Amino acid sequence: MVCIRMATVSDLLQMQTTNLWCLPENYQMKYYFYHLLSWPQLLYVAEDYDGKIVGYVLAKMEEDEKQPKHGHITSLSVLRTHRKRGIATALMRRSQREMEDVFSAEFVSLHVRKSNRAAFHLYKETLQYEINDVEKGYYADGEDAYDMRCTFVKKDKENKDENQVTEEMAALQVEGNS
Repeated sequence: MVCIRMATVSDLLQMQTTNLWCLPENYQMKYYFYHLLSWPQLLYVAEDYDGKIVGYVLAKMEEDEKQPKHGHITSLSVLRTHRKRGIATALMRRSQREMEDVFSAEFVSLHVRKSNRAAFHLYKETLQYEINDVEKGYYADGEDAYDMRCTFVKKDKENKDENQVTEEMAALQVEGNS
């Protein structure tokens, strides 16, 4: 069983370690601190039964006043031993929900390597992101990135039915059985 919960300062070292194990784009610890101090509602971790962080989402709100209010997924990572269990989906949905509910974001953006087929499938098929643009040479190694966006559908929060609330709560607890 894996628990999805809001990240704390004590999680940052394990988040950074997860990043180093899984992704070629790595960040200094001060970048994690910056995100946690600025947008604590948007950082989530997946914690295994023994307290080990097996995945995380690092997200922020964009501060360009010339653009509509929106969030950005800086980094998403799940250890290989815990993939294909819905953890990345649960982390993304939780962070996106907070972007919309807490910050009134209109959409969320992210970048993904053109060669990362698994991540592209997650974003496009599972989470309903659309390609907004292609950024040539976006990554340090020169690879292009898809600039993807997911627009939030405005919901009448007063009339949320019980089934939707139940589904959202279920997404927060991810079963480890595969």
